Amino acid sequence: MTNPAHVPVLLDRVVALLAPALQRPGSVLVDTTLGLGGHAEAVLERCPEARVVGIDRDPRALDRSRERLQPYGERVTFVHAVYDRLRAVLDELRLESVDGVLFDLGVSSMQLDLRDRGFSYAEDAPLDMRMDDTAERTAADVVNSYPVEELARVLREYGEERFARRIADRIVRERTREPFDRSARLVEVVRSAIPAATRRTGGHPAKRTFQALRIEVNDELAVLRRALPASVDALGVRGRVVVMAYHSLEDRLVKQTFARYTRSDVPADLPVVPESHRPPLRLLTRGAEKASEAEVEGNPRARSVRLRAAERVKEGAVA
Repeated sequence: MTNPAHVPVLLDRVVALLAPALQRPGSVLVDTTLGLGGHAEAVLERCPEARVVGIDRDPRALDRSRERLQPYGERVTFVHAVYDRLRAVLDELRLESVDGVLFDLGVSSMQLDLRDRGFSYAEDAPLDMRMDDTAERTAADVVNSYPVEELARVLREYGEERFARRIADRIVRERTREPFDRSARLVEVVRSAIPAATRRTGGHPAKRTFQALRIEVNDELAVLRRALPASVDALGVRGRVVVMAYHSLEDRLVKQTFARYTRSDVPADLPVVPESHRPPLRLLTRGAEKASEAEVEGNPRARSVRLRAAERVKEGAVA
């Protein structure tokens, strides 16, 4: 069942990039962040020879996508896992290689829209932020237990928050009076720690803090750092990987990984690159692609997307 509130970002572009690799009978796409299944549904509809392995760490998202993708029957396999377990998942399914891998990173539409998940700074909710609500650590645990230096590091590195130490100091002071358990109180404390002149520009003052806490709770950057090489290694020749990132930290990791696997180690002026020195990937996008203004107008969550894609051109394990 289609959820009308769920608008997949860059849907046509994603399918256009993946489709050339999904034309043979039995071809396999791994959607590492299945979410509500919008991209997977489009691939199943437009690439009738393909099947999808849908991975998600969020059991509630898997339940919703099972309902949505039920018409496609055995063409879809659902897996509850974090996507850095990609290789283990494929081994369990007895798949040596796949033809496509899709990453749609960050928090999903459903997670943002469900108040009890605590991802949004716009509404009062429990301080949770777990993408997998069977996991143990919540945002409240981070806010209430991290030493001030560690809390400041999280805000600075994952939120790129220039007032990280001021915010951390204020949080630690306030939690001694009463532990944090709701988002509204945290928003007010963050707001009070940021100078008034700064609060008037640059969007919501708690945006960077909430991003940082979400990344820490879900270990998002470390997971991505492990998953990207695993995805390249899992691709067969002519297989494609497409990644949609929504903030600079994610996109930087994707850019660096693709650069590493598309760069030859021979001199640039060498007329012919020996086969043994050819890189395993070639880029399919020039830099990071963005959503059009028309798409952003219809789907504001597309505003920050940065899409990169590459194709596997050489066999063998990657470093």
